Amino acid sequence: MLSSEADGARVVLHSPTAMPRASAYLWNRCMVLQVNCRGYVVARHMQPEPSAYSHPPFLEARTFVQPEQPVYAHHPGRFVWLRDDDNGARWSLPYEPARQAADDFRFEAESDVIRWRIALPGLEASLSVRLPADQVAELWTLVLRNTGAAPRRLSVYPCFSIGYMSWMNQSAAFETDSGALVARSVTPYQKLEEFDRVRDLKDLTFLLPDRAPDAWEAALENFEGEGGWHDPAALDRETLDNGEAIYETPLAALQYRVTLPPGGEERWRFVFGPAGDSEEIQRLARHWRSSDAIAQATRDTTTYLAGGAGCLSIDTPDPGLDAFVNHWLSRQVFYHGDTHRLTTDPQTRNYLQDAMGMVYLDPERAREQLAFALAQQRADGGMPEGVLLTREAELKYINEVPHMDHCVWLPLCLAPYLDETGDDAFLDHPVTALGTGESQSVFERVTAALRWLLRHRDDRGLSLLNQGDWCDPLNMAGAAGRGVSTWLSQACVHALRSWAPVARRRGDEGLALDLEHEADTMADAIRTHCWDGDWFARGITDAGRPFGVAADEEGRIWLNPQGWALLSGVATADQRERLLAAMDRHLSSPWGMQMLAPPYTGLVPDVGRVTQKFPGSAENGSIYNHACAFLVHALYRIGEPERAWTQLRRMLPAIDAADTEDLLRRGQLPVFVPNYYRGAARRHPRTAGRSSQLFHTGTASWLYRILVEDLFGLKGTPQGLHIQPALPAAWDGATVRRHFRGAIFDVHYKRNKDACTTELILDEQPLEKPLITPIRTGRRYRLDILLPGPTP
Repeated sequence: MLSSEADGARVVLHSPTAMPRASAYLWNRCMVLQVNCRGYVVARHMQPEPSAYSHPPFLEARTFVQPEQPVYAHHPGRFVWLRDDDNGARWSLPYEPARQAADDFRFEAESDVIRWRIALPGLEASLSVRLPADQVAELWTLVLRNTGAAPRRLSVYPCFSIGYMSWMNQSAAFETDSGALVARSVTPYQKLEEFDRVRDLKDLTFLLPDRAPDAWEAALENFEGEGGWHDPAALDRETLDNGEAIYETPLAALQYRVTLPPGGEERWRFVFGPAGDSEEIQRLARHWRSSDAIAQATRDTTTYLAGGAGCLSIDTPDPGLDAFVNHWLSRQVFYHGDTHRLTTDPQTRNYLQDAMGMVYLDPERAREQLAFALAQQRADGGMPEGVLLTREAELKYINEVPHMDHCVWLPLCLAPYLDETGDDAFLDHPVTALGTGESQSVFERVTAALRWLLRHRDDRGLSLLNQGDWCDPLNMAGAAGRGVSTWLSQACVHALRSWAPVARRRGDEGLALDLEHEADTMADAIRTHCWDGDWFARGITDAGRPFGVAADEEGRIWLNPQGWALLSGVATADQRERLLAAMDRHLSSPWGMQMLAPPYTGLVPDVGRVTQKFPGSAENGSIYNHACAFLVHALYRIGEPERAWTQLRRMLPAIDAADTEDLLRRGQLPVFVPNYYRGAARRHPRTAGRSSQLFHTGTASWLYRILVEDLFGLKGTPQGLHIQPALPAAWDGATVRRHFRGAIFDVHYKRNKDACTTELILDEQPLEKPLITPIRTGRRYRLDILLPGPTP
């Protein structure tokens, strides 16, 4: 059903029906493409806000890529119909819309291409898509080969969804000037002041073939006829009608009539995407039909993706983990950090955590991003809800809701940069505020953000919640200005304790002591007011009611306050043991720890929107991998490596092709870590464990950091590379290549049954301390790590 090839760089799904929601994605800095194994596609591009050029055949709400994106018969897709002109047999590629079983089916995901290889009676078909590095265009290639002993007369119908573009103005026709099928529309508007916003949008969608078709159809209704989308009447006719869409729903359908001799092969290329006007399409036609354009685009994309290679490659007893880490995880981190999830106003917390991931891929880019975010700090030290990437960008949607946690991510995401690079000079880098023009150093701005957090506490010394913290839909517990967040209070403690050593390195002992004192005071307040006997409450409402406590019938225990109690050091030794047992008892699942349990089944007015989400989905009791990653990081940091490894391995998409049950339940290819798996196994066992199929998640950055610093124990510090591995007990060894400060470390881990402590050998010389310093740029080191314990 699922296999891995090319040393894990290619993942292959062998059935369109076993995992019907399975998908892969491609992107560049202008667009993203999520491609379902059955041929459905979600495409979004920036102009400058996320927009679509391929729509369903009805008016839709315009959003970005969503979790658990539903598909349906007319869902936008890229399909090819085939008709045998001798016997009338017909098939659709890759699987939809006709849904016939193929003799062989392969859906292949690689870093720069998504491809189907399909065997039909006497035919082999290959359909693939790539993206250029810097343009909004889908580059499709179709190859047909006659594997039979007799010639085949075929009609080939590339059929790309355009859909309902505009209630104001839409049409489509084949245009001979460009040799493309072009759909035209006008983005609807009513207010005069909206005209300037929409006038320059790319309202055209085109399908550009590399050769002229024999016929075409531009109207969806004419193509379907009475047969419908799964059996279009147009295929009953010898040729398509060369029809136009005249204020009708457009479609891009072409027809080619070919004869393939035995062993013969035919190849087509198509470019699909948006344009602003006819002249742009003509320019694109000249470019993409030039002899080397596609090959050059492929080379450019390869070069672009190489920028996200990461600092870690591994060879362990877990080949699935190796494939995921070596080929897919850094790619996901790169997508987030380089494109900002293709938004113009990423949430500040997301922007900063995505920048943290870039620390391990492109530290210089991470440095620029951290400074860019700090330039938008308010005069009072607070951070905005979102980071505006362009002058025209505005805060929208969730960024119009006040959340209280954005400041806390500044020290938590900057500290890894300082550790990885040793670039303490960055702390003195002047940052000019975009709003006021005032210049302050990075260190001063981060310290001001901590002061802002300390000012926004209640009389108990706990962090105010307002309309949310990291949990966006926790919007009613503190809206009146009195409710508090246990998690944010713990995160503040962790941030204060993380920044104190930075102050101390700069010789500011007074500030370091002040930060540590505030952290200790807050920790005491959390233990006094938020401990519920076996675990920490999620918070206290405006009315003074603790929630996320044993007395609650639903939402009794939440994951984040437990994980961050460990990470921040708030939990005492006794509390640690109790909350670990409580998580195992109430939150554990085969796919990771649930966000909360039991899930809410209806509105709790003093908690918020989270309680209205479907039980077991998203923040309401799913296995929310971002929160799980926090827990894993905490478990490693408190010396619980086996617990951490268990949870880490459960978070990952199904990467063991032999575990059919887990594959089918998750339903996801191991090419990204999703933002969640469904929870609520007791209430909804059939859907528990199902992947959201959404690759937008802060999990990726944290997971990469965990692998580098915690599991393999190769953590940067201002002094050098600190060595403290925490390999699973079941592993007899591993080999890792770590790039660090311009040097390469070839690291060999091996269990030594006769050893009682870890032994470190650097270039055949024993290391007295678990620290490699100084690091010589350009040098290659060999590090042998002999671990205690019997080999399995």
